[in-house]
Amino acid sequence: MAPDAPTAPPEPERALTRRRLLLGGAAAGAGAAVLVGADALLNGRPTGSADPGGDARLNGAETVPFHGVRQAGVETPPQAHAKFVAVDLAEDAGAGQVRRLLTLLSDDAAKLTQGRAALADSEPELAVVPARLTVTFGFGSGLVERVAPEAVPTWLRPLPEFATDRLRDEWSGGDLLLQICADDPLTVAHAARMLAKDVRAFGGVRWVQDGFRRAYGSEAAGTTMRNLMGQVDGTVNLAPGTDDFERLVWGSDGHPAWLRGGTGVVVRRIAMDLDAWDRLDRPGREEAVGRRLADGAPLTGGGEHDEPDFGALTPLGFPRIAEYAHIRRARSEDPDERFFRRAYNYDLPVTGADGQDAGLVFVSYQADADRQFVPIQRRLDELDLLNEWVSPIGSAVFAIPPGCAEGGFVGETLFAD
Repeated sequence: MAPDAPTAPPEPERALTRRRLLLGGAAAGAGAAVLVGADALLNGRPTGSADPGGDARLNGAETVPFHGVRQAGVETPPQAHAKFVAVDLAEDAGAGQVRRLLTLLSDDAAKLTQGRAALADSEPELAVVPARLTVTFGFGSGLVERVAPEAVPTWLRPLPEFATDRLRDEWSGGDLLLQICADDPLTVAHAARMLAKDVRAFGGVRWVQDGFRRAYGSEAAGTTMRNLMGQVDGTVNLAPGTDDFERLVWGSDGHPAWLRGGTGVVVRRIAMDLDAWDRLDRPGREEAVGRRLADGAPLTGGGEHDEPDFGALTPLGFPRIAEYAHIRRARSEDPDERFFRRAYNYDLPVTGADGQDAGLVFVSYQADADRQFVPIQRRLDELDLLNEWVSPIGSAVFAIPPGCAEGGFVGETLFAD
C-alpha cells in the first residue's frame, strides 16, 4: 500500500513568504486600510482602482455630449438617477442677470458632464465619474418674461385644474428647471450642488425632486421601467429617432423663434397610496390598469407591446378591458395626442404612523402641452380607476430651449435680436 501523500501544514505552520510577511506587518502596524493598499501594490494595481477581474459593464467614464443643436437629457436613454431642481429668480433679476446666470450654468454643466470639475469646484475629485451625466435646462414663463415678454409660448403656463389634483406649492411652479440625470447618485448630488452654488446670486431653489429607476446593469437596455405599484410603466411611448418623435416632441409649429429646435416639459409629482394598493387583490390591480402585472401585456393577451383589443368581451359580455381601465382612458384616436415620457420613482423616509411617502415623478416632453398633454389628462381625470390610489401633488411646465455650440450658452436664442 502506497504511503499517504504529504499534506500541507496547518496555516500557522506554513513558511512565511515575503508577501505574507509584508502584508502581516502592514496589518499589524497600520490596520486593515493599509493592508488593502499593500495588497493592491503587490498585485500591480494602484490603490482605489477597479479589480481587473470585476464587472466589465462599468460605465463611470461614459459621457454624453453637452453641446449640440438639441439639449441632452430628452432623447438620452434614461439614466438610473435624477434630480429635478426648480429655481425662483430674484425679484430684481433682469435680462442681464438672467444671461449671466445661464452663461455660468452652461459653462459648469458643460464641464461636469464631461467629467471635469466646475469652476471653483471645491471637491474636483467628485467630478471625474460622469456616468452619463446630463444637465437639461427648462425655462418657466417667469424667466422668459424677464427677457422677452412677447416671446412666451401660449402653452407655457400652469396646467388647468383637474378634479384629482391635490397640488402643493412646494412641488409646483418655478422660473428655471435644472434636470440632472446620471447612472451614479454621487455624480448627481455633486453636480446639483455645484449648479446650486451658481444660482445663489440670482435667486433661490424652490423645490427639489429626486427620482430613481433600476440601477445600471440590473436590466437589459430598453426594458420598460416599473413604478412602485409594481406596474410596467410607459409601454406605449414615442420612440426617439422616428418621424412621430420629431413632429410631436421637437416640432416647431407655433413656437417662437427662440424655441425652435427645443420642446416643452411637464413635471407632475404623483403620490401613491401604497398601503391602500396593498389591500387590493391582484386581479383587481390588473383590471384597474388593463394590463397583466407580470409582464405588462394587455388583458386581452399577447406580449407587452401587443395592441390591446378594446372590443374583446368577457364570457358575461362585459368589456375585457373595462371602460375605467387606465390604458383605455389614456388611449386617444387623435394621433397628435401623444407625448414622450421619461418618469422616475420617488420614495421618501417617513416617521411615525404617516405611512409611505412614495410615488412617481412623471416627466413628459411634448411640443405643445395644451394640444398633447391636457386632453389625455382630462380623460384620466374623468374616469381612470387608478385615481383611487394616486394623486397629483405637484405640477410645473417649462420650455426646453435648443442646445448651444461650444462657447455659447443654453438660452442664448432668447436674447437674439
